[in-house]
Amino acid sequence: MTSPVPILSVQCGKVRSFQGPDKPSAIAKVPVDGPVRVHRLGLAGDEQADLTVHGGPDKAIHHYAHDHYGFWSEVLGDHPLLLDYGAFGENISTHAMTEETVCIGDRYRLGTALVEVSQGRQPCWKLDHRFGGLPVNARMVKARRAGWYYRVLEEGEVGAGDAITLLERPHGEWTVSRTFGLLVAGDHKRDREGLEALGALDVLAEPWKARRAKLLGI
Repeated sequence: MTSPVPILSVQCGKVRSFQGPDKPSAIAKVPVDGPVRVHRLGLAGDEQADLTVHGGPDKAIHHYAHDHYGFWSEVLGDHPLLLDYGAFGENISTHAMTEETVCIGDRYRLGTALVEVSQGRQPCWKLDHRFGGLPVNARMVKARRAGWYYRVLEEGEVGAGDAITLLERPHGEWTVSRTFGLLVAGDHKRDREGLEALGALDVLAEPWKARRAKLLGI
């Protein structure tokens, strides 16, 4: 197993007007001081505006690699959102964990909580709006740097300075990057066999199981 990875920051956000009052969002997440309770549906004090596409047990916590901020600085320039944690609406920030090294079904000790990787993030238009109209969404899909979600298996607490430690990796062939490629970035067009094989991944979140079925036409 890999060594524990220090958590750089933990972010939470409240629902607020985003693109007018009829389109609220909680994507503007800010660092939290001290420990935060980890519940089955996410972090205490964190909110989601549209529960049909955000939150829920399979998308309780969003983790994004702070390693990617250098890439985004090259793409977007000196954007003020990149000066702090939480620019992409993530709850957990670390170095040394990316979509290429994290796998669906991985179980981690997150602070004192136990979490499991359920799916990659599927970015949307809200990222473009958050960055003032810059094409973040499309660039994120192309670069396959969207982050991933956890479901919470055991509640606990987590805070900046705590560790995240890999405990189990039952599906080492299914990295977040590979799965994202098949279901979001278009790889299914040339790898139908891989898309079919993904059906054996029982720990995959239900929304992505449905997306796989749709892409297969079943």
